[in-house]
Amino acid sequence: MIDLPPAVIVHSLADAKAALAHGRPLTLLSAPGAAQFAGCLWWRELLAAAGFAGPALLDCAAAPGRALEALHLGLGGVVLRAPAPAFAIVAELAAAQGALALPLAPPALDLCLNGATRRLDGWLAG
Repeated sequence: MIDLPPAVIVHSLADAKAALAHGRPLTLLSAPGAAQFAGCLWWRELLAAAGFAGPALLDCAAAPGRALEALHLGLGGVVLRAPAPAFAIVAELAAAQGALALPLAPPALDLCLNGATRRLDGWLAG
């Protein structure tokens, strides 16, 4: 498995900024299936607006077309819960451009849950 910093699910620019304010290494993760309802451009622009260049994963659910779109836009990572051969093709294309394709999202703290912001520092500390 890929060794990533602790993951935090963000739903907005405010969430991303709150996570980044702790100054600890982290992986930003979109909500499950966000590529389908918010889009790949939304994720790219959220990361740019937050000034985040670390590991970030856009969850594409089981939509390989969205994962390919994300990679075409230069995003560095996708989560794609699609069966072979779709996942294998996306993973191969991701690797060729230095991006990451995961079949499952890593464990993450979802900032939309009650009390998540209070637990954020402890989550990021490990």
